[in-house]
Amino acid sequence: MLRRLLERPCTLALLVGCQFAFVAYFSLGGFRNLTSLFGRAAGPVFDYSRTHDVYANLSRLLPRQPARPDPAQPLPFCPERSPFLVGPLTVSFSRVPTLEQIRAKNPAVQEGGRYQPSTCEPRSRTAVIIPHRNRETHLGHLLYYLHPFLQRQQLQYGIYVVHQAGNSTFNRAKLLNVGVKEALKDEEWDCLFLHDVDLIPENDHNLYTCDPWNPRHVSVAMNKFGYSLPYPQYFGGVSALTPDQYMKINGFPNEYWGWGGEDDDIATRVRLAGMKIARPPISIGHYKMVKHKSDKGNEENPHRFDLLIRTQRMWTQDGMNSLTYTLLAKHLHPLYTNITVDIGTDPRAGRGRRGPVPGHEGQRYRSSTSLFREEMLRKLPRDAAGWGDQGLSLYPRLPMATVQQPLAGNDTQGGAGSPPAPGITQHSPEAARDGNAHLESSAGAAAAQEGTLPTRGDNQSLPQGTR
Repeated sequence: MLRRLLERPCTLALLVGCQFAFVAYFSLGGFRNLTSLFGRAAGPVFDYSRTHDVYANLSRLLPRQPARPDPAQPLPFCPERSPFLVGPLTVSFSRVPTLEQIRAKNPAVQEGGRYQPSTCEPRSRTAVIIPHRNRETHLGHLLYYLHPFLQRQQLQYGIYVVHQAGNSTFNRAKLLNVGVKEALKDEEWDCLFLHDVDLIPENDHNLYTCDPWNPRHVSVAMNKFGYSLPYPQYFGGVSALTPDQYMKINGFPNEYWGWGGEDDDIATRVRLAGMKIARPPISIGHYKMVKHKSDKGNEENPHRFDLLIRTQRMWTQDGMNSLTYTLLAKHLHPLYTNITVDIGTDPRAGRGRRGPVPGHEGQRYRSSTSLFREEMLRKLPRDAAGWGDQGLSLYPRLPMATVQQPLAGNDTQGGAGSPPAPGITQHSPEAARDGNAHLESSAGAAAAQEGTLPTRGDNQSLPQGTR
């Protein structure tokens, strides 16, 4: 009778389904990740042919009466999902808004790009950290869309623009480490959003909050990739981590000078630290990229694959616990906090960026992620964790090094005479008061190096921002 039962098609289909569920359960690491996968695949449905103005409902957030009639009574918590969200947004780059125009449209934003709801207690405090150099047009677009986007989500937030001074090779990952360190000096942020300056969110249901268990990759559907995820381990564009998660992975690596590689390094670090990548549904994580030409000083890093190979060996040594930089200035602009830093130079710059990575005799790989992945899986399967089909659980986990958060003391790399960014000069205090200076006077920059930075309590005029 048992044989007859097993020969039935419905019984065979049931057994195959159970086997699939069993394999998926252990491959994805448990029931919560399994359900999140199917939830993400389905996701809510949005009609992106019908979009809304990014400033819709913003006037409803301005209090029409005292927010707290009785100061002794605490405000109620904001709802978990704001009632002011509108869904898909109209994003256009035909006109470049000025900082004065953006400021006029966001009257509730305070100095330093800070905002806090006036009628309820926010459930999340989010710091948005933007690495930047010579992208003033992109920064204007991002600030124009990001401020109303975040206000409608009823978050307490602050926007930090981390500017790399000088004309040495750009280092996005190291600037993000600097931004995290400086932001955490200001406030105990719940969530750190690491945000490329040329990516604009297209749906305000994409909440700028963190997952309490796993780092989030938020920009899962960019227009340059046809609104799809280019490969499973992709972690580029916009990501979100709690401060604890950021320290657990030891932050971003500091050795990626030029374009490429640092995001894939982070994807591997996440798994080495025993976590997984969380993502919003594809239908929500839409981003539009501001078109631009390749940046001078941010050329493709020919050694990024050599660095990726050694991630498993070096991730506990290269990151927040090895970060060094010189703080040149920290200004509270009306729409953001500007942090100008000297992060040093690429150690290969003197050799024309040729030769092996210092301390690693590696080989060059062609600029193809698929070829690189195949090569890593063939030669170094243990170092290829996160790049191939094998899960990290197949390999023994490395002991986690103690990561100390360097929030105090003076960092010293580079010199006090490090040059400002190209096209930016240091002006007199009179010019700064007129709003035409990106940096304060040289005396103010020197004071910033000594740790005496301007704050809201200082009676100093602040520059109006990057023009």
